Amino acid sequence: MLEIVYRDADLIAINKPHGLLVHRSFIAADTSEFAVQILRDQIGQKVYPVHRLDRKTSGVLLFALNDRMNSLMQMQFQEGKVDKRYSAIVRGFTPDYLEIDYPLKRDDGVVQDAFTSFETVQKTELDLPSGKHPTSRYSLVDLHPTTGRMHQLRKHMAHILHPIIGDRPHGCNKQNKFFKEHFEMDSMLLHAREIKFYHPDNQTFISISADYQPEFKRMLNALNFQVS
Repeated sequence: MLEIVYRDADLIAINKPHGLLVHRSFIAADTSEFAVQILRDQIGQKVYPVHRLDRKTSGVLLFALNDRMNSLMQMQFQEGKVDKRYSAIVRGFTPDYLEIDYPLKRDDGVVQDAFTSFETVQKTELDLPSGKHPTSRYSLVDLHPTTGRMHQLRKHMAHILHPIIGDRPHGCNKQNKFFKEHFEMDSMLLHAREIKFYHPDNQTFISISADYQPEFKRMLNALNFQVS
């Protein structure tokens, strides 16, 4: 049963768990469960995903309940009219605030502009050696992408040498192994926390948020982040 965090006559949003595909994909033939299928069966009607989240990313995932709204909302996402906020746990101590203006190359070689800003929410340091360092340092960051490129947040954080914990292939293999060995954790610690937009029909301002998934909460506690 998926957690529904918003619903009206035309739209519905869920809090997607880590590891759940949005829809069927040839690159993941090993699974038979998809958010589209599960939500359709749960509410008894067809649903249309108006945007995407990576399989390993949790959080707010928005669907339209009809073709018309699907087209209208996809247009808002494409035009950058949807405000998106993510939380991530990353390696190292990040700057208090940073803007990342770094173009990204698609698989077909096309280079696209990509822009992300972030604020550091908290930092933590554990008395656990990591590589040549006597302690392990991590940051909880609030990410705000204003473009929507493939794996943008993952690539941008890796670019500034603060990769998202659990990210493969853009993250740090040593850190991912460290978390697997010390915490039995292999999820990617990236969560789509909130989206905001104006409803295409009546221009009502909509804000949809989703609480952290259990594994994200477990790691916040394990790393001694003080988050309510």
